[in-house]
Amino acid sequence: MISRFPDLFKFRGVVSPRNHRFFHHRHPPPPPTPTTTMSDLRPPEHQVAGHRASASKLGPVVDGSGLFYKPLQAGDRGEHEVAFYEAFSAHPAVPPRIRDTFFPRFHGTRLLPTEARPGEPHPHLVLDDLLAGLEAPSVADIKIGAITWPPSSPESYVAKCLAKDRGTTSILLGFRVSGVRVVAPGGAVWSPERPELKALDTAGVRRVLRRYVSSVSGEGVDCALAAAVYGGEGGVLSQLLELKAWFEEQTLFHFYSASILLGYDANAVSSTGVGGGVRVKLVDFAHVAEGDGVIDHNFLGGLCSLIKFISDVVSETPEKLALGS
Repeated sequence: MISRFPDLFKFRGVVSPRNHRFFHHRHPPPPPTPTTTMSDLRPPEHQVAGHRASASKLGPVVDGSGLFYKPLQAGDRGEHEVAFYEAFSAHPAVPPRIRDTFFPRFHGTRLLPTEARPGEPHPHLVLDDLLAGLEAPSVADIKIGAITWPPSSPESYVAKCLAKDRGTTSILLGFRVSGVRVVAPGGAVWSPERPELKALDTAGVRRVLRRYVSSVSGEGVDCALAAAVYGGEGGVLSQLLELKAWFEEQTLFHFYSASILLGYDANAVSSTGVGGGVRVKLVDFAHVAEGDGVIDHNFLGGLCSLIKFISDVVSETPEKLALGS
């Protein structure tokens, strides 16, 4: 369906007519009153990046039935993300396997009550909770790309993003770790603070990726779960390679400031390589641009870099990793 709102899909107030072919906006009419109450909603315990819902801030919530509600961002960003989901969900050139395996399923939008704005329901994206069904989710949010701002962004926004990218590993490695949460046997949780993650250098990124598949508590590293989580059929590496094959061909979209979300069930994963419900998902699409027939080298380069880092973890021996090398 062709958009009836030609000015809807813009980049920071600059109309980009070429985007109208793929990004169309079909908001379903919101219900006259919210259909979900505050008591039904809670911040996801596995959230590791972005604003957490509170009395002072809007943030994502879940309802316990497998749905994830993400508040629409202010200005054009929220409209961009809705427009992307609508276009992507129905685009005939997107392979169903890619759409169903690596992207959240989109269920439209809904007005929801929020703690931050009592009496003022806010529109939310309704998506699948990507970690639903995992009893003890260990999660990593990895922002992909050396460039995290979309085309036609104003100079002030580019400067802000560039400063952040230079202060992290985004430019150097093509990706940065935005958040991580690892559940150890017995339920102990290791989740470094965001300032610590922002300050990571290359060696620090390697250690976090090793720690993510370790079965010890605290800062210890044994990589006992590397074969089960990263390696093998259905592991992180095989899924990332499948995603890479698509990015080597797809020219529909360019993904700026999107993240890869890794997840597995710490209670189910086995050091023998069985179980764990390993998941690899793409999230955060407020800055997607049209590809115009050009491969998304920015995302693809970051993805290849991440694959190399994780491949190194799998190939190294637990003995070497235990020494903290």
